Amino acid sequence: MDEELTIRACGPRDAPAMFAIINDAAQAYRGVIPADRWHEPYMPLAELEAEMAAGIEFRGCESGGELVGVMGIQDRGEVMLIRHAYVRTRDRRKGIGEKLLKNLEATTTKPILIGTWEAAAWAVKFYQRNGYRLLSRPEIERLLRKFWSIPERQVETSVVLAHPRWKP
Repeated sequence: MDEELTIRACGPRDAPAMFAIINDAAQAYRGVIPADRWHEPYMPLAELEAEMAAGIEFRGCESGGELVGVMGIQDRGEVMLIRHAYVRTRDRRKGIGEKLLKNLEATTTKPILIGTWEAAAWAVKFYQRNGYRLLSRPEIERLLRKFWSIPERQVETSVVLAHPRWKP
């Protein structure tokens, strides 16, 4: 990628491009996450729009005027959650995810938590490389039930990683 990467806020007009990025990148989950949690598309457009309406603020990374990655942050009172972090498949391993994560981290002084699929080892390693620590199973389950609105099956198959500011 020779183009300069820029980060900007995303809004409703970006939903179609965000939808395309999320569902392209989520193909990495096919055959990795539990089969009963996979569906096509991975995130329907209406679900993305509902997440935005529910207060998830998305940032996008552009290269050459094209959106190539997205990541959201959601205020949940005492913590911020990183939500829906995706980089277009062809643009992975170019520093886009890290740039988005650092940009969102700079927007808050609150502790940050990140939930992801336990089977998505690459995602867990990415967050660990960026200073997040994997929490214990009892703490994971408690936090997922407290701060996320996800089905119980997803609680069973997910992990939570915490920013160094997190103090249990």
